[in-house]
Amino acid sequence: MPTQAQMDEALQIDLPTDPATLIAMVGQSPILLGELNPKIDARIKDVLEKAGQEVPKDQIKFARVRMLRGLLAQTIQNRMMRESFLLDQVATQTAEKRREADAEMQAKARQMFFESEVPELRKQYEATTVSELDEKLRNKGTSLAAREREFIDAMLGHLYIRGKVNRDPSVSLAEIHEYYTTHHDEFYRKSRARWEQITVKFENHPSKNAAYDAIWAMGREAFFGGNMQAIAREKSEEPFASDGGVHDWTNQGALASTILDEQVFSIPIMAMSQIIEDVDAYHIIRVTEREPEGLVPLADVQDDIRTILRDQKIEVAQKEALEAVQKRVPVWSIFPEDIPGAKPLPQVATRFSKRQ
Repeated sequence: MPTQAQMDEALQIDLPTDPATLIAMVGQSPILLGELNPKIDARIKDVLEKAGQEVPKDQIKFARVRMLRGLLAQTIQNRMMRESFLLDQVATQTAEKRREADAEMQAKARQMFFESEVPELRKQYEATTVSELDEKLRNKGTSLAAREREFIDAMLGHLYIRGKVNRDPSVSLAEIHEYYTTHHDEFYRKSRARWEQITVKFENHPSKNAAYDAIWAMGREAFFGGNMQAIAREKSEEPFASDGGVHDWTNQGALASTILDEQVFSIPIMAMSQIIEDVDAYHIIRVTEREPEGLVPLADVQDDIRTILRDQKIEVAQKEALEAVQKRVPVWSIFPEDIPGAKPLPQVATRFSKRQ
């Protein structure tokens, strides 16, 4: 639920209602209220229908403001990357060349939309024709034209980021070693073990003696047959029985049963234990692997560290690319505080768009 301060802030905002109202300008690309409102209206309608009761108008206003701000911020970011991609293509050429390049790129992107995206949408919405698809999309608060516009923005933005960000940056052994030495806590582990287990619960038998006889028979069969997992699947009474009684890597001290925990971390590896009496059951275990407490060797985590550092470099490069976009493409918005470096959209611009 929103706080009262958030509600008060939203209620003070005078939202436009005319779909032709200009709500943001990204470089030379306008964003109109009508591009975003259908999604917001559809979402609010869906929520109201599911609520099954009347929702206060102030809560609806709050939801509309929050959704508009979120959608607008995402649309602005996509449009900024598209504008940056276009600027990279035309460099310092004339405005006429810019328009030609923009039209050419949009034509190619539109072709890709109809060749790759539309067939998938028709399949998703079970539409036999494009007009039927458009109708079904409108019922969901969007349209074929809106999806096309989003596809073009996303594709050109992706091309821009792909050209600025190395998706496979190199990571040196020195960087891996430095990360390892400065993040020792991440690679320190407690003693851990893996084991097989068969169990007989007291509650499933007439007496403890009967339960003991059952676990003794299971242990004898496993010892001479050499397959605890088969016995566990067939007869064991613990939660992991269907998996052959196999317990994967578990840290020392993590088991609820202190008796089992002590046995798992003390008996010889690959040797069947004696019958272990617990508070509610008898157990027989065989530890298959055990590792001591300590620092994981660098060789064991080198690939993991390389992946971490690689992802960090990609994230930094993406952040730098977005920061460069924010400096490069001027933005005016009715919510300038949501976009770093954006300026307030002059009221004269919004009124002008209505007259147009």
